[in-house]
Amino acid sequence: MQSGSLSGNKPTASTQAYLDISEIKEGTIIMRDGSLRAVVVVSSTNFSLKSIDEQNAIIASYQNFLNALEFPIQILMQSRKLEINTYLDRLHGIMQQQTNELLRMQTQEYIEYVGKLIEFASIMNKTFYIIIPLGTAAVKTGFLQQISNLLNPVREISVKSREFEKAREELQKRISQVTNTLGSMGLKTIALNTEELIELVYNSYNMDSAAPIKIKSVEELDINK
Repeated sequence: MQSGSLSGNKPTASTQAYLDISEIKEGTIIMRDGSLRAVVVVSSTNFSLKSIDEQNAIIASYQNFLNALEFPIQILMQSRKLEINTYLDRLHGIMQQQTNELLRMQTQEYIEYVGKLIEFASIMNKTFYIIIPLGTAAVKTGFLQQISNLLNPVREISVKSREFEKAREELQKRISQVTNTLGSMGLKTIALNTEELIELVYNSYNMDSAAPIKIKSVEELDINK
């Protein structure tokens, strides 16, 4: 995907007509009303395996996180059937290179077992995102400046570019606040770039797709590291 615009060949024009998104660029979603959005993917933690003290500490940290926020956030969870074809293909490669016949048979049995388990158990993979907004009040242009911009289109483009950069800097501060606080709770976070944001939007509006586009940052977010 080369373009940072939502006008690529993924979402169709008819779909875009119903979206509130105007453009996606520089790791930022620009809404039709001029407000901005950033999206951070967050690792998960197995809460039930924690001790009581650890659970209470996580709950307290989460409460402090919410109470410290001076802006709203949205929490998005996407569930999809676990896709293991790449893993199984890698196992097939290992099996073919295996010289020990017993190990080859055991690998083949394991591949068949995992394939059937996924097929019948419908194991779901959950991914968590935090959507961080910046409202139009933070990027609004004064009335006199709007009149001046109308009389000078070239200046208007320059002003809009500066306004966007200023707003994006403010949005980046909010991203840092969220990621730093979640990091203190032991959660890993990655802010999605332009390509990944487009892929997230595409996947969100194509939940029935058999082969969703993979978001690289999600794959890199290894919670076991």
